[in-house]
Amino acid sequence: MTEAFWANWLVWMAAALILGILEVMVPGSIFLGFAIGAALTGLVLLLLGLIPAALTAPVIAVLFAALSFAAWVGLRQRFRMKGRDVKRIDDDIND
Repeated sequence: MTEAFWANWLVWMAAALILGILEVMVPGSIFLGFAIGAALTGLVLLLLGLIPAALTAPVIAVLFAALSFAAWVGLRQRFRMKGRDVKRIDDDIND
């Protein structure tokens, strides 16, 4: 595939849609960060589409990886479980 394929913002939006659908179908929150990263990459490519010389495939891949990681960290901070410690019960309810 050519560099023009990866620099097309519609490709990244389609990938975000596919990853979002896959997130719903597969148990666990694995693909949501990648879907958000792909959507943000498509948005960046749409906004910076006037500068095609700087948008090579490795640069776009690094951009996607960085945005996906940032989305994953943000989702982890927002939806983390509170009180992840093991709950210890010392009292018996029958006493």
